[in-house]
Amino acid sequence: MRMKERFSKPGGRRFGGFRDRDRREQRRDPSATQMLYGMHSVREALANPNRRFIRLLATENAISRLSEDMTLPIEPELVRPDVIGRMLTPDAVHQGVLLEAEALDAPNLDSLPKDALLLALDQITDPHNVGAVLRSACAFGVTAIVTTMRYSPEITGVLAKAASGALEHVPFIPVRNLVKTLEELGEKGVLRIGLDSEAEKSIDAVELRRPMILVLGAEGKGLRQSTRDICDILARIDLPGAIKSLNVSNAAAVALHAIRNAPRGK
Repeated sequence: MRMKERFSKPGGRRFGGFRDRDRREQRRDPSATQMLYGMHSVREALANPNRRFIRLLATENAISRLSEDMTLPIEPELVRPDVIGRMLTPDAVHQGVLLEAEALDAPNLDSLPKDALLLALDQITDPHNVGAVLRSACAFGVTAIVTTMRYSPEITGVLAKAASGALEHVPFIPVRNLVKTLEELGEKGVLRIGLDSEAEKSIDAVELRRPMILVLGAEGKGLRQSTRDICDILARIDLPGAIKSLNVSNAAAVALHAIRNAPRGK
């Protein structure tokens, strides 16, 4: 059977005041579907009451593994591994399971709690990197991830596999113009911190407060100048070793660890 529940908006006090245009932009196409594969991704999706399922293809072994700790909310179709393999790229490690489901709805920025911790991705296009960032975001309790409609990867099985189930716990909020969105968030009292390896301040030395959004740039290019200019603070990660840069997913994890361990109220 299909799950009927839709995405429920986060509770708590709200930012408020975003235009109707922004609300429309922040909703995903309800007809869009996602192909999720791999045990972690599929198990977390099946356990998500906000998912609506279309079909589940699985091998006998995969069905047995999935059924060990949950009652499947949709009747699986028993298939051979090569049937799933032909539906995916040759390098996809599907572990004998493929779930087709409707995309999750995105929450509105004005529905988020007053103490929200957000991430913004400034034209990070590699789905493996974004999936790894999403996994770190989930581990450190990020409320939502803001990303652009263009110059960002589609939410596909590759991204979901890299996220290892985190896609079900941290929503994406797509916006048309990241700089404009950051400007409006600033008007609502959101602290905007851009992560920049050449910044004067270490992120450990920054005075932090909520709500907050941490802005990450693409590897190599970093933050765009327009994005840098709109941030309230630029901060770096201190790296005492010989290598002075991290890939974006590792940088996100280190920065989020520093933010989560900073005293509240700073």
